[in-house]
Amino acid sequence: MNILIFGPPGSGKSTHSRRIVERYGLTYISSGDIIREEIRRGSELGREMERYLANGQLIPDTIVNALVISRLRRQRDNFILDGYPRTPGQVIAFENYLYDHGIKLDLALEIFISEEESVERISGRLICPNCGAVYHVRYNPPKVPGICDVCGSRLVRREDDMPEVARRRYRTYIKNMGPIIKFYRSRGIYVRVDGEGSIEEVWKRIRPLLDYISGRGRFSGGSSVP
Repeated sequence: MNILIFGPPGSGKSTHSRRIVERYGLTYISSGDIIREEIRRGSELGREMERYLANGQLIPDTIVNALVISRLRRQRDNFILDGYPRTPGQVIAFENYLYDHGIKLDLALEIFISEEESVERISGRLICPNCGAVYHVRYNPPKVPGICDVCGSRLVRREDDMPEVARRRYRTYIKNMGPIIKFYRSRGIYVRVDGEGSIEEVWKRIRPLLDYISGRGRFSGGSSVP
């Protein structure tokens, strides 16, 4: 079973990706993780990507395509891919790779939330700068307001989690993903799942869909799950 997963900022796709990996034995591949690891390694390519990011520029499709497809060559089946493809150029490269290697994509799953929900989830997030623990003022508050349960450090809110930034990120997602969603809908494998509610409520919407695909073959998609 091979899956694409995407959703607006704060939709919980990383949380549900972990559950999918555990339940169905898939390998999780994140374009963001791949890029961060390359930068951390300090390779020539990593340094080049770091320069793009430092200048507020998008990393070119050619670089992202090369990194993700290189990773896919090591995991040709049973994967869940997060964060890719995100541009028409990436879709073309990805689909050409799948076709050339006879790999079938079973599902393009979008976990969708409203703009207001996205802004609330993102802007309410608190991070521990010392140990990296993550909290939320509403969904997962620390025991002592503003203090990390794990190490006792004072929690901070990241600059890119501010409400105005979160709203801009949401609108960018909607604009950029429109053509990609249209493409996978035309392929009959796109399904939108309502991502609002608790983690358990959303998981109960996702699990029957994946149980169907894993047990009975390719899903005839193009619909939404309320």
